[in-house]
Amino acid sequence: MTSSVSRIARSVIRLAWPVLVAQLAVIASGVLDTVMAGRYSAVDLAAVGIGASVYFSVFIGLMGVVQALSPIAAQLFGGKQLERIGEETRQTVWLALGLGALGVLLLAFPEPFLRLSSAPPEVEVRTRAYLQGIAWALPAMLLFRVFFALTTAVSRPRAVMAINLVYFAAKIPLNALFIYGALGAPELGGPGCALATAIASWLIVALAWVYCAKHPFYAPFRIFGRWSWPHLPTLWIHLKLGVPIGLALFVEVTSFTFMALFLARLGAATSAGHQIASNVTAVLYMFGLAIGNATAVLTAQAIGAGNAREARHTGLTGIGIMFAISACAGVAIFFAAHQIVSLYTRDAAVQSIATQLMAYIAFFQLFDTSQVVIVNALRGYKIALIPMLVYTVALWGIGLGGGYALGLESIEAANALGLATPMGATGFWLAGVASLVVAAAILFAYFLRVSRRHENAVA
Repeated sequence: MTSSVSRIARSVIRLAWPVLVAQLAVIASGVLDTVMAGRYSAVDLAAVGIGASVYFSVFIGLMGVVQALSPIAAQLFGGKQLERIGEETRQTVWLALGLGALGVLLLAFPEPFLRLSSAPPEVEVRTRAYLQGIAWALPAMLLFRVFFALTTAVSRPRAVMAINLVYFAAKIPLNALFIYGALGAPELGGPGCALATAIASWLIVALAWVYCAKHPFYAPFRIFGRWSWPHLPTLWIHLKLGVPIGLALFVEVTSFTFMALFLARLGAATSAGHQIASNVTAVLYMFGLAIGNATAVLTAQAIGAGNAREARHTGLTGIGIMFAISACAGVAIFFAAHQIVSLYTRDAAVQSIATQLMAYIAFFQLFDTSQVVIVNALRGYKIALIPMLVYTVALWGIGLGGGYALGLESIEAANALGLATPMGATGFWLAGVASLVVAAAILFAYFLRVSRRHENAVA
């Protein structure tokens, strides 16, 4: 048993670290936007924080539908049905194109999101300009996520890592050009981040699919071997799996992004402090996504190969690895809060707010990263509906609803318990911790049940 766990752990880490580097490159570009916009002005920092929250709410929900390709292709790869992978990929490209058009419309007309934020007028103007620019990045990023889902499903994550590093490298000069107006480019401030993101996104899409077309590893899939029009039965299978994944991701992300929109009512300093806290959490969440992606792929491949016992042990091993990493990270955050915040801003008011939030983040990320691995392990079994329902109740009901009450309302019962409400940003983060404890516990129990049932059925 010990040797089996050790072998699985090595496989998870081997697949996870390139995905981690790839995801950190994306997060680093977000941190880059935050730092560069923050040095331009506090208003631009707040606008980028709100705008990025809206963008990722839309993008992540749509991306989840595309991400259904990953467990589908991984199970086919485990079962050595290689040409079917090519057809599934072509159909996913059609989905990405349709979803991309929808996403552009949502971001180009962002009034519903902006009404939620009630941001000051000068911040709203900059946020609107940011969203109208970044709308054109969304179709490119969805097409790239098709490549991402395919490549990680067949255990080739290093290509994604290399391309995402190119993305980050391209963002540095592009941000300098369009935020500060370097070399005669227009000086756009915070919205310049959006234009830089759009250009860099289309660059990596071209790189990804040229690589896929030219590399001999992908030849057996015959992705470019024939033309396929949209096939409704295949698309329906993708949608049945992908829509719950997308909705779950949408609920998860909007529990964050709506928090940012609500906190915008408390001023630019609170928005900026929350943005810093969110960036720190997002960096650690990338570890969960990387371990979760590797766990999902290896679980799905084991199921495709008919090895239910291996699938169960893979899920448990991935969850254990992530919990250990997150526990160490939590201790580091708790004791180095001030030093971490100082890397982001020199504004004393923003530093004070962000430092207070770090204690909550130490616990928040422990359960956040663990639950995302559990959810990904379930996706390896092509299970997405139950996690979506759990997310809706826990993250929206307890996290966002409870956060709104604790953060923005005066509650007599809470005051009697020593919680002086409204608590501002700390109220949202406290409710967020509670929501993730509930979600992680329920989902872990469900994974144990599903994996055991599947193992007994095969036996």
